[in-house]
Amino acid sequence: MNVLTLITIGAALLVLGTIAVGVYFVYNDCDEKRTKMKKFLRINLTTFIPILGAALVVMAPSLVSAATTATTSGITDAGLGYIAAALSTGLACAGAGYAVGVVGSAALGAVSEDQKILGKTLIYVGLAEGVAIYGLIISILIIGSL
Repeated sequence: MNVLTLITIGAALLVLGTIAVGVYFVYNDCDEKRTKMKKFLRINLTTFIPILGAALVVMAPSLVSAATTATTSGITDAGLGYIAAALSTGLACAGAGYAVGVVGSAALGAVSEDQKILGKTLIYVGLAEGVAIYGLIISILIIGSL
């Protein structure tokens, strides 16, 4: 087995183990076992982050070379276009998530003081969500031009 297969199997087992232990803590009164849960999460993060980093180090050269190599017809591969589309959607959604979090919490506080401004606050939350839609539109335009 190659290194990539071992890394993938290790990450999958770690994710499944996390889910199983989480279900165990939920069904067995996790309030008394918070120290055990924190210890498990600490161990999980200290193993999952290096596995993820190793996967990126192993996979990055092959992904970059696949995105930049030329095909047999002389046209460059569309891999960089797909990466651009993924980045535009991903970064826009991350920004929109942060904006909705900030605007939503402020809107909740404002509505708790005066219930008449609920409609106005929904407009601001909708504008924050619009950022994700703009990123999606840009990625659709990028994929359409490939």
